[in-house]
Amino acid sequence: MMRAYKFLMRPTVGQTIALGEMLRDHCSLYNGALQERRDAYRHVSKTSVKYGQQSAQLKEIRAFDPERQGRWSFSSQQATLRRLDKAFAGFFRRVKSGDTPGYPRFRGVNWFDTVDFPKDGDGCRWDSTPHDPVTRVRFQGVGHVKVNQHRPVVGKVKTISVKREGRKWYVALTAEQEQPEPLPETGSVVGIDLGIANFLTDSNGEFVPNPRHGRKAAAKLEAAQQALARFPRVRRERRTANHQRAVEKVADLHRTVRRQRLDHAHKTALGLVRAHDLIAHEDLKIRNMSKAPKPKPDPETPGSFLANGASAKAGLNKSINDAGWGVFLTILYAKAESAGREVIAVDPRNTSRTCPECGHVSAENRPTQEKFHCTACGHQAHADTVGALNVLRAGLVRRNANPA
Repeated sequence: MMRAYKFLMRPTVGQTIALGEMLRDHCSLYNGALQERRDAYRHVSKTSVKYGQQSAQLKEIRAFDPERQGRWSFSSQQATLRRLDKAFAGFFRRVKSGDTPGYPRFRGVNWFDTVDFPKDGDGCRWDSTPHDPVTRVRFQGVGHVKVNQHRPVVGKVKTISVKREGRKWYVALTAEQEQPEPLPETGSVVGIDLGIANFLTDSNGEFVPNPRHGRKAAAKLEAAQQALARFPRVRRERRTANHQRAVEKVADLHRTVRRQRLDHAHKTALGLVRAHDLIAHEDLKIRNMSKAPKPKPDPETPGSFLANGASAKAGLNKSINDAGWGVFLTILYAKAESAGREVIAVDPRNTSRTCPECGHVSAENRPTQEKFHCTACGHQAHADTVGALNVLRAGLVRRNANPA
């Protein structure tokens, strides 16, 4: 199985400059390859340029520009060209399926923050100074960079990536590991209901509060964005020191909220995995749930529109995104795989409208957001707890219908 690791790097001043130049040159290579594809297709011949053709030109490009393109790893440049090829493959797939295509765009230097190395030992080397107690990673053209390795890397390192986040630099690894020993069985099963008022409610009646990290940081973020809006929109190299600090302030606040969501998701998922052998959850279509409502044209007044609840839906969408359900479920599946636990997704329809005592299904069973009162048998409970109970029952049915 593959596992990912991310560590903070502590480059010297010279190494920081070299890392920035590496990103700049890979960005230039990406944009140049994109321009070649655009020009070839715009030609009367409608020529299609593929990855293999562009990769074959790398040798000549490196020889022509040894001070820039020739400095860096050949394999990392191939990975950058594959990245562009993947973007085009996604574009054509979306065109074919009828989705919004999203043609690949040119990247500014500020929007190109990652360089990939497909193989450890080819242009890069993890733990390049094993005799030194300080962990280092070596990159071609940069040197041996110190790494703040806060946990051991288990398994054989396969790929390495460099990522810039603000003024900080990170190294991301993927390592191939043997399947770890599963955790001891607990004999416990649980269903969970994800929500807004409470982040998570389980079938045992326990609640995990919603931390609302985005809402808590909203005032600071609004102030930082207003301060940034006072500066004119100019290129990075023409920004004043105050302008650059305002940009970094906004970015730092967004990164803080993202890390807080990740931390909360990791801790919540770990608690579930340690306590239960089976975890059932609703198969939520989060992207569909957070879509903006379609406009309603006014038939009596051409060019005008009727109220469609967009303002209220915008607030709900912000709360859904702030909760981070998708990130949490991704982490839950990864931790469950390592621990030998089972996670089952079930159909969410009517889970909070079905009485767990008599099975009666009705929208009237849920008179308020939190209250459940069965109109058939009179059973009362918290609506989220009822939803979690029904999710668990559906999950057990699915597991018994498809035994491993």
